[in-house]
Amino acid sequence: MELDPRGQRFAATVTSVVLVVVLATGWGWLALAQAVVFAITAGDPRRGPYASIYRALLLPRLGPPVEREPAPPVRFAQLVGFSFMAVASVGYLSGVTTLGVVFTAFGLLAAFLNAAFGLCLGCEAYLAIRRMTARNV
Repeated sequence: MELDPRGQRFAATVTSVVLVVVLATGWGWLALAQAVVFAITAGDPRRGPYASIYRALLLPRLGPPVEREPAPPVRFAQLVGFSFMAVASVGYLSGVTTLGVVFTAFGLLAAFLNAAFGLCLGCEAYLAIRRMTARNV
């Protein structure tokens, strides 16, 4: 399965906005909702709510993608995002606000880099791990 990288950048943009709101308000339930979005997209990035919005509203105006990207690095990145937001949610909802702020900020940094520059830190980590664990046969 291959993905439209423009959809991934759109999702990263929406995620960035959500995480800015979480940082500004301290809403732990919103952090938890974002964690759920990451959990869904870690299984299949095409099934997430942001992907659905992208396909319904933007893709018809943009046309088919010129290039595509493989799904496994994106799924790994979504799993990392889920981990960050799960910890952030626990922090906010249990009253350990500093934990929530730190992990939300990590998530925001990663999402913003993808949204603004197309740099997916989770994808790069996935590829680095694959290179380090590859065995020469």
